[in-house]
Amino acid sequence: MRAVRQGDTIRIYDSYLYRESIKEIDGRFYDANEKCWVIPLNSKNVATLGLLGATLDKELTEMAKTERGAFVSVCTHPTPRVKAKLFRHQQDAYDFALEIFKQGKAVALLADMGTGKSMMTIAITGTLEKECSVKKMLVLCPKSIVGVWEEEFRKFADYKYALTVLDGTMEKKKAAFGFMNGAALQVIVVNYESCWRLEKEITKWHPDLIVCDESSKIKTPSASQSKALHRLGRITKYNMILTGTPITGSPLDVFSQYKFLDDSIFGSSFYLFRNRYAIMGGYQNRMIIGYRHLDELVEKVHSIAFRIKIEDAVDLPPFIDKTQIVPLEPKAQTTYRQIEKDCYAELASGEVTARNVLTQLLRLAQCTGGFIRDDATGTAQQVSGAKLEALEDIVDTCIAEGKKVVVFARFVPEIEAIEKMLKDKGIGYSLIYGATKDRAEQVSKFQTDADTKVFIGQLQTTGMGLTLTAASVAVFYSLDFSYANYEQSRARIHRIGQKMTCLYIHLVCKGTVDEKIMQALKHKGDIANLMVDDWRTLLNG
Repeated sequence: MRAVRQGDTIRIYDSYLYRESIKEIDGRFYDANEKCWVIPLNSKNVATLGLLGATLDKELTEMAKTERGAFVSVCTHPTPRVKAKLFRHQQDAYDFALEIFKQGKAVALLADMGTGKSMMTIAITGTLEKECSVKKMLVLCPKSIVGVWEEEFRKFADYKYALTVLDGTMEKKKAAFGFMNGAALQVIVVNYESCWRLEKEITKWHPDLIVCDESSKIKTPSASQSKALHRLGRITKYNMILTGTPITGSPLDVFSQYKFLDDSIFGSSFYLFRNRYAIMGGYQNRMIIGYRHLDELVEKVHSIAFRIKIEDAVDLPPFIDKTQIVPLEPKAQTTYRQIEKDCYAELASGEVTARNVLTQLLRLAQCTGGFIRDDATGTAQQVSGAKLEALEDIVDTCIAEGKKVVVFARFVPEIEAIEKMLKDKGIGYSLIYGATKDRAEQVSKFQTDADTKVFIGQLQTTGMGLTLTAASVAVFYSLDFSYANYEQSRARIHRIGQKMTCLYIHLVCKGTVDEKIMQALKHKGDIANLMVDDWRTLLNG
């Protein structure tokens, strides 16, 4: 479904499934010549179309501003207990959530990637801990971002807390609950895949607050992890979901997420919910052939939701840097430590030159990217899929939010793995690396073709001269040791013609050379200049 402004009206195309809801809008009519519905132009209609995932034209996008309650600007709540000053949209979300929690148990922060969902949540939690006796917090998130929450609490929480990320064997995860008690806020972070297997332990631990990050992961009501969270959501004082895209395929996606939050909003029966908002037909009346009462659905969704589009967050800087901590799998960690040990031994027993150090660091960087080269065969062997999984989650989120994304990677095996992942998911992409001949065509396809969602670029090859402003998100899958290459790569999306806030995401494997490279780049230094004198620090901290 796409929507286009024309004067004081909105023309809606490809809207067959939504026809019954459109018929409920005052002033609507059907233009048989253009085969589109025409509805009055107003903020409510624009907001409804936006939440339902319609593709809005430029003018409607400008109108699709966050609907905030009038109380936000006049409410007074305790000063957020965080180490940084909140942006205006974050302060408004903080006030909104605390006001809603005075009346009920559920809040939905429908915030785009890059707007600071975790920082807002940490601020809200700090006040709930102080004012409302919230002492136990459970965070559910995709496996690829469990490390992000640990880092965000460290950076922003200005109050005492004890946090553990559940990893390792299931026995180890279960045992962790026995140690999570104390006077400070107790925080447990666990991935969705483990949650339903730990339901008994979580229930016994009895969290006061559960936060579901990227809550579209529980949009399927019949999934085991969704059912577990529906039950867990009933035992808490407060629940929150964080997502930029509560609806990714169908308006019915909201049911399971809101059943976790508070099943009094849409009820506890998916079939009653579906019968209210969907039109069934087809074979044995089992197919959804349309939707209805969507104005009512949107009103109920927004009754506890605060919407933040990144283009509405006007006080954000022109670009945002985000470091996403990616934990290596246990086997990959073992492999990395062995390579690190061998590198150290080789350098300690021989001549230390920049070239020698560079060679050893190259081996470690290859490992964090997921591949090591077999010296006997010369082929690349995959040792980790951690970064690839993290990238897949980012790409899915970007596409759901209607954004294109640029991915920079250093090594050919990484690029081939990324390409295969996109092919398997049926996602259109452009690619430039050393062997690419039609470079101008690849750039043009990414810039102009709506179905080409991702651009993959080899860091050394695409660092200069290319305009990739169709994207506002760039992911650094891996980095080399040159600050110049890094800065040039950043300029591919943040340049003349870019009208959006740019988001740079750096995938960094915890406790590895990735962290040392990022530290050097933040200080605008080439690692090559630090190699000979500081090689011990680069290798083992």
